[in-house]
Amino acid sequence: MTVTTMDALLVKKCFLAGAAAIQAKRDYINELNVFPVPDGDTGTNMSMTIMSAADEVAALDDPNMEDVCRAISRGSLRGARGNSGVILSQLLRGFTKAVKKTNTIDVQMLNQAFAKAVDSAYKAVMKPKEGTILTVARAGAEKAEKLVKDSGDSDIVRFAEQVIGEMRAVLDKTPEMLPVLKEAGVVDSGGEGLVTILEGMKDGLLGKQIDYKSSAVPDANVKAAGAVGAGDIKFGYCTEFIIKLEKSFTSEDEWEIKKYLEGIGDSIVCVTDEDIVKIHVHTNNPGLAIQKGLSYGELSRMKIDNMREEHNERAIRFAQQGTQESVQAGSPQPADISRLKGEGQGPDASDQPGEGGESGLPQKEAGFISVSSGDGLSRIFTELGVDVVIEGGQTMNPSTDDILGAVAKVNADTIYVLPNNGNIILAANQAKELTEDKNIVVIPTKSIPHGIAAMINYIDGNSAEENEEAMTEAISQIKCGQVTYAVRDTSIDGKEIKQGDIMGLSDKTIEAVGSNVKETTVQLVEKLMDEATELVTLYYGKETTEEEALETAEAIRGKNNEIEVEVEYGGQPIYYYFLSLE
Repeated sequence: MTVTTMDALLVKKCFLAGAAAIQAKRDYINELNVFPVPDGDTGTNMSMTIMSAADEVAALDDPNMEDVCRAISRGSLRGARGNSGVILSQLLRGFTKAVKKTNTIDVQMLNQAFAKAVDSAYKAVMKPKEGTILTVARAGAEKAEKLVKDSGDSDIVRFAEQVIGEMRAVLDKTPEMLPVLKEAGVVDSGGEGLVTILEGMKDGLLGKQIDYKSSAVPDANVKAAGAVGAGDIKFGYCTEFIIKLEKSFTSEDEWEIKKYLEGIGDSIVCVTDEDIVKIHVHTNNPGLAIQKGLSYGELSRMKIDNMREEHNERAIRFAQQGTQESVQAGSPQPADISRLKGEGQGPDASDQPGEGGESGLPQKEAGFISVSSGDGLSRIFTELGVDVVIEGGQTMNPSTDDILGAVAKVNADTIYVLPNNGNIILAANQAKELTEDKNIVVIPTKSIPHGIAAMINYIDGNSAEENEEAMTEAISQIKCGQVTYAVRDTSIDGKEIKQGDIMGLSDKTIEAVGSNVKETTVQLVEKLMDEATELVTLYYGKETTEEEALETAEAIRGKNNEIEVEVEYGGQPIYYYFLSLE
């Protein structure tokens, strides 16, 4: 079979085939995670990222190239989850930029698109590391350029086979580039995901029948902090829609529609992307918002949610969950926030919600968004002054769109975002780039204790620059650890690990391995401690009882009687403990 050009319909078909390929293989890709932790999620993040774009692409009827490229770029950018998902979205963004203005794609154009894709992805990563998805992508771009220069072959099928073959060969060599991959006996999971997508696209190019079904994936649950009743919600309907513009849309038009929406509601987002405008508003009159949108063009993706009704349902679920957890965990006590917060530091968490964003959040100078992975941890962040908590983290990385949704809920000039996971920082930075009307400051917190330390060190009255510096400095003073279980056999840093073993992890490696949670936690603390350590805080998870946590704290004190050890209920899944040493 010979193919010399690709039109928009063929690009659409190939893209959906690539999405279907990684969706089918995502569990295998998850298992390639170097650390044998139960939340290895590269496959999940990459498949959810591309599926976000695939939903938009699949909805296009008889599209042109620009339509397809816009859907791929916009869908993947906003749906990006985790570092691998953000890098994938940047690869797709660069690729589509190179081809969107043409009617058909040939080998020459593909070569240019590969180069642009790799350039965009490398720019998104501050410290690119060899032996990763970036290395595999670059190998494909270099092979594409060589083929165009040397062979002059115009057959896209042969071109694709050779480029993908080179990428697969380089992927197989990634263990030689990263010793940690070699010791674990795996190839780079992000690279495997990228090659899988391209192999699926090649199947689509060859005309293989791909059964593409859009699979709905639950968004991270974004919730407003504070005990706000349904009656306190000033504007009851969350209204969203996309305007397909039928006439030119100037900055004056954008100002006009924003002013109109401010007159009927709040939490307004108006994002313009070439010939579409995305609208989000909380209002008591959704019909008026829709009528205003219709004056600019045809509407699509309309969604109206009754927030008062949803609030009541969430309140019932939360109450039921709280009752059950009290029985299971022995009624864990709330965190001592007065101890955490310190005198004169942190935002005033005692402010009662007033008029403003969703659930009546007040208009203020600074707002805070935090990712959290357990109800106890969420409570701590709320009491420290966080406005919106995004539930996620280790087990489900929030997408760029989840973070943008949280930004829309906070009425503040400057919003501090705490990712609390190294795999969420790129998505947070991508949300920052897509936000134009608010100053977003991403504090590079890689763990829950980092996020708590950052919140404690925010000082009212200081400038955004001063607070960013202080919060970032604070996280450098905290040592963090995690205790979980191994999901497979492996060997890392000379440690032989069997499935089911208990592991104590630092932010760099697996520090302790054992068969007992308490003993492994004590070993981890011993590894992380230094002469300056004065306080150890244990945040115990959903699978750990308060009694077990107190026994573990006592065991730590028994080995280090000059160290203060405190216990807080975290409620996180999968991880028995999050640890903070300071």
